[in-house]
Amino acid sequence: METVTHDGRTTAYRETGFGDGPTVCYVHGAGGDHGVWVEQYGDREGPPAVAVDLSGHGDSDDVTTAPGMETIEAYADDVVAVCEATDASVLCGNSMGGAVALWVALEGDLDLEGLVLADTGAKLGVDPGFLESLARNFEAAVASLHVPDTLFHDPDDELVKVSKAGLLESGQAVTVRDFESCDTFDVRDRLDEIDVPALALCGEHDPLTPPSFHEYLEAELSDCEYVEIADAAHMPMLEKPEAFNESVRSFLL
Repeated sequence: METVTHDGRTTAYRETGFGDGPTVCYVHGAGGDHGVWVEQYGDREGPPAVAVDLSGHGDSDDVTTAPGMETIEAYADDVVAVCEATDASVLCGNSMGGAVALWVALEGDLDLEGLVLADTGAKLGVDPGFLESLARNFEAAVASLHVPDTLFHDPDDELVKVSKAGLLESGQAVTVRDFESCDTFDVRDRLDEIDVPALALCGEHDPLTPPSFHEYLEAELSDCEYVEIADAAHMPMLEKPEAFNESVRSFLL
């Protein structure tokens, strides 16, 4: 893992450089870390890649931000610092990571060449009952994310095992903060400020940020194409990596 120091903290990231083209910075979602992008930064036919651990996740220092936009802004600072250190010019964010990518596009001082918005949305509401479950019984809440057609459509046992372990390792405090931050995110009235070419990707069975969220992005962003990933739910980059990676490669051509 590489690191960059900024704003009084250290942010870790994984960097690979197998292919050609612009460097893509991959941004994980709530309770995740860079490892959710292993099929992307490990793709030897893919573009140069960096996958960030947002503050408090993986090997990165934490922040003491309140849940909400203060946390999203801190995560955006992490992404900007990593992009500046690696010359990454394309952002690819999943779920909360897509929200962070949108915020960087709106507020970050980066010369971006593209946005990949994967299973995310311009507004990210979270079910109040799920937020209560996260706070009351964290392990049960994590288990509930792994029933079919939630994070994954039809995963094998190993993928479920690894995914559960990752969320549990991130811990309750950080994961609750992440989901509460998602619940406040809404930039629908600012999408017209983004003129970066964008690709909206969504698993066809995603119930958390469904295809309609991505059709909205396609309609409201000035230059956005929507692609649906068959036989996947909220995390197609892990469940259907070949289709996901091919969509990203085609977008970057």
